[in-house]
Amino acid sequence: MPGTKTDGPDFASASLARHLVRGTVGFGTLAGSVALLPVVGPVSLVLLPAGLLALRGCPMCWTVGLLQTLSRGRLQRSCENGRCHLNVAGGGQQHSESVAS
Repeated sequence: MPGTKTDGPDFASASLARHLVRGTVGFGTLAGSVALLPVVGPVSLVLLPAGLLALRGCPMCWTVGLLQTLSRGRLQRSCENGRCHLNVAGGGQQHSESVAS
């Protein structure tokens, strides 16, 4: 859905491959910093900021971004007269939800 504004923050990446690489680097460095702690001591904690930077601050935000990246362009929401519809692009499926004004 290029060109549309969302109500909340956007954690999606430009592509699924880029998002998965960020997750691999992020979770890998976080796990590595803890796993290497007995071997190299507190020096391994230097990896923590790199992991958090790759995950843009939090692992849950990365997970939300993964879902946003997967659904980008496939789901479209439209609201009319207090009733919102979630449409699957090209599928014709529709999910309705009432919204209180």
